[in-house]
Amino acid sequence: MTIYAIITALAVVAAMVVSVRKASAPPDISANLTLIAPASPGGGWDGFVREQQQALRQGGLVGNAQVVNIPGAGGTIGLGRFTTMNGRSDTLLATGSAMTGGILINDSPVGYDDVRPIAKIAEDYDVVIVPADSPVETADDLIAEWKQDPKGTPWTGGSAGSLDHLVVAELALAGGIDPQDITFIPKSGGGEAIQALLNGTAKYASTGYNEVSDQIEAGRVKAIGITGPERIEGTEIPTFTEQGLDVKLANWRGMLAAPGITDEEFEQQLALLEKMRQTPEWQDALERNAWADAWETGDELDAFIADDVEKTSTLLKELGL
Repeated sequence: MTIYAIITALAVVAAMVVSVRKASAPPDISANLTLIAPASPGGGWDGFVREQQQALRQGGLVGNAQVVNIPGAGGTIGLGRFTTMNGRSDTLLATGSAMTGGILINDSPVGYDDVRPIAKIAEDYDVVIVPADSPVETADDLIAEWKQDPKGTPWTGGSAGSLDHLVVAELALAGGIDPQDITFIPKSGGGEAIQALLNGTAKYASTGYNEVSDQIEAGRVKAIGITGPERIEGTEIPTFTEQGLDVKLANWRGMLAAPGITDEEFEQQLALLEKMRQTPEWQDALERNAWADAWETGDELDAFIADDVEKTSTLLKELGL
C-alpha cells in the first residue's frame, strides 16, 4: 500500500508539473487563428486577409484559420472592437492606410497606441482613370482640364480620407490647384468608381490598380498614371513622377496584435507571419494582386506608422477635413 501511495503521489506531482508548464506556455496560435478584416466582404482588406488565410492553410502553417468581417468608419469600428480583445493572441486585425485616415477623420477614441503593430506586409498603388472616350491622355492633360473648373469637375474613389482621396489632394497640390476646391464623391470600391465614370457622375477616379486592372485591359476606362515609385510590371501605365508630378502614395497593408498579449505570444505571431510570407501561395498572391512585398517590423514599423499618421494628417488639413 505504501508503494502504491508513493507511485500515486509521484503521478500527481508529475501531472501538476505538466499542467503548470502548459499554463505558463503561450497558446499555440497555429492551431486556431482568427483574422479580422475591418471592412465588408469583397473589399481590399477582406481580400488581403483571405489571401493570408489561404497561404496559411495551404502552406500547412495553421490547423484552422477563419476570417471575420467588422466593417465601418475606415476600419475604426473593427479597431475599437479589437481593443477590447485583451490578451487574445489567437486573433489578428488587418490595418493600413485607410485605417490611418479613419482614425484621424473620425476623431477615433482608439488608435495605433492601443494595439501592437506586428508587421507591414505589402503595398499597392492607386491608378487615376478616366472614361475610355475622354480626351485626357496624360497627367498634364488632366491638370489642364481640371484647372478650368476645379469645383465643377467631380472625382470619385474610396471613402473620404482614404488613400484615393489623399491621391487627389496630392495631385491638386502638385498641379497648383487648391485642395479645398476638390469635389470628391466617395464610393465603396473600384467597381462603383467605374460606374460613376461611365454614367457621367464623375470625370476622374482614383482607386486601387488591382481593383480596376481588368477594366483597363478591357478598354472600358483609360489609365492616366500610377502613384507608385515605378511602373507596375507588365503594364505601360506611367508613374506620375515620370510625368513631372511629385505624387507618390502607397496603400500599405499590415497586421495588428491585440493589447495585453505577452512578448512571447507576440513573437509567435510575428514568426507565423514571417513563415507565411515565404510560402509560394503568398508569393503568388502578391503577383496576382499587383502587391509589392513591403515587410517592416519593430522600430522601423513604428517609425513608418508615425510618418504615415503625420503625412495623412497634413493632407487631410489641406482638404479641410
